[in-house]
Amino acid sequence: MTRFEVTTGIAAPPRRVFDLSLEVEVHTASMAGSGERVIGGVTSGRMALGDTVTWEARHFGLRWRMTSRISAWEPPGYFVDEQVEGPFERWHHAHHFEPDGNGGTVMRDVIDFAAPLGPLGRIAERTVLDWYMPRLIRLRNDHLRGAA
Repeated sequence: MTRFEVTTGIAAPPRRVFDLSLEVEVHTASMAGSGERVIGGVTSGRMALGDTVTWEARHFGLRWRMTSRISAWEPPGYFVDEQVEGPFERWHHAHHFEPDGNGGTVMRDVIDFAAPLGPLGRIAERTVLDWYMPRLIRLRNDHLRGAA
């Protein structure tokens, strides 16, 4: 299993960043490079506690689908999305939003994930996913910073 954190400063209040982070359209726009789109569950607007969404995207030349659920929710400071069905053995993404003391937000993403297939999955994590997944989160956060 891999765990990583990405911290991003955003010049907008925590509530604004929290809300934008749950917007389906903001998420799909942030992942335009992989052709991500919604194919099930909440298809537009802001997600909330208990909501599920199924994403489809292309990574490594392959089409992937992942259904995730908002499993924890404490606005405007925290929410969690977890994979219900998809390519990972485990996917747990905690989103934290804290005031930076200057009217902005320190956003901290904490991701725990595990690739499937036991030892082969661990090799994939170390050789590819350990650098690829943080890069995707940073791209998403850069887009979110601009949207805020």
